[in-house]
Amino acid sequence: MAGGNGWRLDEIVGRLGGAVRGDGSVVVSQVGSLASALPGQIAFFANQKFRQQLRQTKAAAVIISPRHTGETSLPCIVHSNPYAYYARVVTLLNPVKSRQVGIHPTAVVHSDIPASASIGENVVVGKRVAIGENVVVYPGVVIGDDVSVGCGSVIYPNVVIYDGCQIGQRAIIHSGSVVGSDGFGFAKDGDSWVKIPQIGRVVIGDDVEIGANTSIDRGALDDTVIGNDVKLDNQIQIAHNVVIGDHTAMAGCVGVAGSTRIGSRCTIAGAGMIIGHLELADDVHVSAGTMVTKSIRKPGQYTSIFPLESHEDWLQNAVQIKRLAKLAARVDELEKKLEQMEKAC
Repeated sequence: MAGGNGWRLDEIVGRLGGAVRGDGSVVVSQVGSLASALPGQIAFFANQKFRQQLRQTKAAAVIISPRHTGETSLPCIVHSNPYAYYARVVTLLNPVKSRQVGIHPTAVVHSDIPASASIGENVVVGKRVAIGENVVVYPGVVIGDDVSVGCGSVIYPNVVIYDGCQIGQRAIIHSGSVVGSDGFGFAKDGDSWVKIPQIGRVVIGDDVEIGANTSIDRGALDDTVIGNDVKLDNQIQIAHNVVIGDHTAMAGCVGVAGSTRIGSRCTIAGAGMIIGHLELADDVHVSAGTMVTKSIRKPGQYTSIFPLESHEDWLQNAVQIKRLAKLAARVDELEKKLEQMEKAC
């Protein structure tokens, strides 16, 4: 039965949906990959290139799609999206450890906190802060004045949320992240720079996850807006006045410059860079290491990085690229002469 000894397959299906093929009484207590799973663990199969691993796995059961059920004799949970189902099983078998509710004696709190919330050691909560039910705030977090944090959100150690920012429900903000710091706004005055006060906010929707050491700048005038179900990896920089649409995901080390608007259901792979004041349509997918220098109006996959090759080959190609402008000018000149010759005939 469910509990510390694991879950039966039919219990998992009763909780998460799908269908059992084979012995539903098989108990699994943990997940594992096809290659490393041990008896008592459940793996998933979602890619044909791992067919040999499926045949050799020691897992007690497998999560698999309907079209692949004939490829194993193991007990299976059958679902149309094995990878997403696996993610839910991981959560089921590894529940988040709960923290004691209430306010730790070392916390400095200037606002009313609901009894269901957990405020950890050395937390600072400013004035007029609205904390929702069942919010968990880990040690060392600083929450500024006039902030709101929606129900069920979890804020991990040493996060800083500046004044006036809004966090939706069920947010997860990982350690070291900063929400609402000043955007990079300066006006040139001779040889000097004049700081432009950043008077907007950061507004974050529901079900957003923000990775460790990610920074989201407050707006200069308008708000920086992070839509519902947006997923941001570690060490991402979101500049002032950026708007990110619902269900968009960004991998580590992405940088988004100011006033860029990114549509819904977009993905930006690792180290992708987007310059300021651009617009990306819904369902745009940017490859790793790509520099986006113009707006993208149509959905699809976009790549600008030059493919990897040996340094010697790269040097030769770089020389040829430098010659392209001269070559294009010569072609234009030849076309003009050819046109003149045709007119003379």
